Amino acid sequence: MAAYLSMETGGTVKFDLKASHPDLHRVLCGTGNERTLNNFSRVAEITQGTDTLTATTLLVPYYLDAEEVGAIARFIAFINDDISYSLLVFHPDYLLNDLPITLRSQVEECVAAARQHLNRVHVGNIHLLD
Repeated sequence: MAAYLSMETGGTVKFDLKASHPDLHRVLCGTGNERTLNNFSRVAEITQGTDTLTATTLLVPYYLDAEEVGAIARFIAFINDDISYSLLVFHPDYLLNDLPITLRSQVEECVAAARQHLNRVHVGNIHLLD
């Protein structure tokens, strides 16, 4: 219903794709990612031909690397390589406050990996790098 409502009103359905590998997703979220990936695919089918669907991944230091981001980007590209994908710079808050801000080198490597598969890759929270 959210996808249909978003299309009717010009809204967006944003999926936070934490990880491609189910075990890494479980470490970060406490559960696997099968339901998330299936729902992403279903919404992509419903919203095909629109800009309604977007995806993000938080670049958690020591957890998300270029290989993992590349796998997420491949998954998205298999559905549609024009889906907008934002990589978000991590800032230590709440439960992960013992980690540093994402390193610039990690951001650059992950952007390059994502751009091998997708046409619309962006970096969010980039101001945190300065």
